[in-house]
Parts: sequence; C-alpha cells; structure tokens
Amino acid sequence: MKISDLPHVRMYEPERIAKAFDVRKPGTMPAPGENMMIIACDHPARGALAAGDDPMAMSNREDLLERCVAALARPGVTGFLGTADIIEDLTLLGALEGKLVFGSMNRAGLQGSSFEMDDQFNCYDAHGIVAAGLDGGKTLTRINMQDPATPDTLHATSQAINELAEHRKPIMVEPFISHWHDGRITNELTPDAVIRSIAIASGLGRTSAYTWLKLPYVDDMERVMASCPLPALILGGEVPADPEAALVGWASAMSLPHVFGLVIGRSLLYPRHGDVERAVDEAVELL
Repeated sequence: MKISDLPHVRMYEPERIAKAFDVRKPGTMPAPGENMMIIACDHPARGALAAGDDPMAMSNREDLLERCVAALARPGVTGFLGTADIIEDLTLLGALEGKLVFGSMNRAGLQGSSFEMDDQFNCYDAHGIVAAGLDGGKTLTRINMQDPATPDTLHATSQAINELAEHRKPIMVEPFISHWHDGRITNELTPDAVIRSIAIASGLGRTSAYTWLKLPYVDDMERVMASCPLPALILGGEVPADPEAALVGWASAMSLPHVFGLVIGRSLLYPRHGDVERAVDEAVELL
C-alpha cells in the first residue's frame, strides 16, 4: 500500500485498520543487556508542529509518514510511539511489523493554549491499547505547582498506570516540572527539577510494577539517575542546535544503570542535516 492510498482506505474500507492490527507481527521486549530504540511521533496531536527552525515542519502528513517509515526501516530500531491516527497509518503501510508499539494517551494540553496544563486523557486508553495489540502506553505528566489543573493530570496518570498494570502492560510516564512564562508553558530542565519530577511520578498509581520513566538528558545525569527507582528511557526533545553534543549526551546517559534505551522523535525525523537514515543510524550506534 502507498501513503496516497490511505484516505481511500479510511473512506471506503475502514475495517481494514482492525484487520491490519490483527495480522501485524508483534515486536518482542529486549532481552537483558539489550536496549530499545523507539521512534516517537505524537507531537502533532498537541498542535506542536515545529521541528528545528520550521514552525510547520510536521504539517505535511505524507512527508511525516515517509520520514517515520524510513526511520522504522533502519536496523536496530525496535519500536514506535504515537497517537492512533499515525499508528493506524503505519500499521496499514506495514511499517510496524515486528516492532514494539506504544500508544500516546493524553494530548489535550494543546501547545500555546490557555488550558495547556489541563492535559486530559483523550487519545489512547488502556482498552484501546489492548484491543489494538499494542505493547503499552505513554503519558506526558507535567507538574505545575501554580496551576490548579495539575492534580487532575496526576490523577489521570495514576488511573492510566493502574489500568495498564491490570493488563500487565508497561506505561512510559514522561514527567516535567513546568511553569507558566509569558503565557506559555516551559519545562524546567535542571537536575533538581528532574529529580523532583521523578520522585512525584514514581509514586503514582497503586502499583509501579509496569511503570517506566521517560526522561530528558540534563546536566549531572549520574546524580539524576541515582534518584530514579524505575526503568528509564531517555527522550530526544527539541531538534538540537548541536547534534554531535546531543549524541554525546545520549551516549553518556546510556552508560548509566537502569537506562534501557532511547525514545527520540523530531531529532531523528527532522535532523538538521536532512538525512533521516543517517540520524537514526548514529543514534542506534549508541545502543
């Protein structure tokens, strides 16, 4: 199937989506000593379309899917994280065969909105993740001490943890200490802030048996990870101004105990040098 065929399938044969999930070859969890390389693409559903210097980089869906397909085809890539629309398209295209797949669960905190901290869970839920045969879920859990919407986000995150744990499926919780600044939300990327976010996120839910943390690379990462009681994966964040420095940072994090892989999106899908395959291969080498 070609990307250009997807709208026709969705219009006239939507049942093919469920069939594609039913026959998809599942991925396998890494063995001890192996690490995960997961491509992430859930930003568009939050209205966040920028990558690097281009504020609308992710607005062309055909181009975005082509980049995802190219990244997923590289040796060493073990999985994908996204919202239902993109996961369904990639499943129909056959790009997720043999891959671990994680569903993004909350995208209501639209970038730049006055309600950005009211991050309700309006994408995948545990039922949808299980029904589609996905391997787990992911939450963005921003903690803003000055915003009254934060308790609702924490409560929804704990419910998602509980519901996926009932199905023995992991959930990636991506915590940040966040602040309002000039009408926009910014995440505090200091060691102390990340440590505080880890402490809060680790205690959510009635069990943490299936909880992983998805964490940014920051300074003093050894001290940060010494505070982390759970398995962790390192996220890529914004497209870095210095890709070589980003690779060095990711490599440093991968050397730390209980860091089990990388979850990277825009940095690999929209690298500054423009070569998706090269960017992915360089990241895979770190594993």
